[in-house]
Amino acid sequence: MATVRVQAGPFDVGAETAALTAGRTDIGGIGCFLGTVRAGSGERRVAAMHLEHYPGMTERAMQRIAAEAERRWELLGCTLIHRTGPLAPGEPIVLVLAAAAHRQPALAATEFLIDWLKTRAPFWKKEIFDDGTEAWVEAHDADDTAAARWRERD
Repeated sequence: MATVRVQAGPFDVGAETAALTAGRTDIGGIGCFLGTVRAGSGERRVAAMHLEHYPGMTERAMQRIAAEAERRWELLGCTLIHRTGPLAPGEPIVLVLAAAAHRQPALAATEFLIDWLKTRAPFWKKEIFDDGTEAWVEAHDADDTAAARWRERD
């Protein structure tokens, strides 16, 4: 069963990894993705990001994504944690862990999980720039392209 959480507070990567592997000797590899808020580049820099979600709906979407990864790869466990609320550049925003007997399924599942999390979980991100202006983050074509490669062919 996957661990799925949406939370305002920080998470501890080491503690989450320890929780995923506690008492297990069958895990041979753990894929990990740690996403952080970036300040961006160019004329306007991000001073903060504010994330919103739809409670209940977001967690259910994340559970479905985790279940799909478990269906596709022989995972021995996975963890998906996404933060909400105000975050500063450099702060961790998302953690994906996928454990398997071997590295290939762990790494592939991790890549799948973050690609689908970015495109299929209902989160809304607002950037607050250093000049005081704000803008909602639009979906990126690159994220859709990354997620599309995981669609199963009929």
